Amino acid sequence: MTYQVAIVEHDALSESQSAALRELFDREYRAEYGEWNPDGPYGYSPADVHTIVFRGSIAVAHVGFQRRLIRVGAREVAVAGTGGVLVHPDWRSDGVGRLVMSHAQQAMRDDDRVSFGYLGCREEVVPFYERTGWSRVNAMERHVSMIDSNETVTSSAGPILVFSADSGADADPWPEGDIDLRGTPW
Repeated sequence: MTYQVAIVEHDALSESQSAALRELFDREYRAEYGEWNPDGPYGYSPADVHTIVFRGSIAVAHVGFQRRLIRVGAREVAVAGTGGVLVHPDWRSDGVGRLVMSHAQQAMRDDDRVSFGYLGCREEVVPFYERTGWSRVNAMERHVSMIDSNETVTSSAGPILVFSADSGADADPWPEGDIDLRGTPW
């Protein structure tokens, strides 16, 4: 199958790209969460960069990331907060998830404003992320509540995974310590 991959800054999304993403996300989430809003997707932080795999005009996969400076222990770390990872149901188990993720990871590597990819996910999808180069970290995470922006949520329950955007031998390891996302999660 022939796929086209687009890596697009959020503000540069064309109308057709935005419409294709809306169709992809609404197919998956509309019944439970309502219509997709690209500037506030289901209460999560919006993406700065969208990696989209197309089959013709149909968006069949997406990974988004937002650049943000977070605190880990005593350090500030520049991350690509990763979210909106979704593959169209008709294209699951065909390698499209690996394809879109590999292009998103390359976009992170190519962005000198990013040191690590960062994401939280459900336990059942951890194996996918680990197969694509993400590593699990154990830490307390603090973030702004997605329901009430005046509240802070602290948790160590959900899986947290990171991806080093610097693949060189002298790449810094993920720092030790509690994590403050300084905003809502992705």
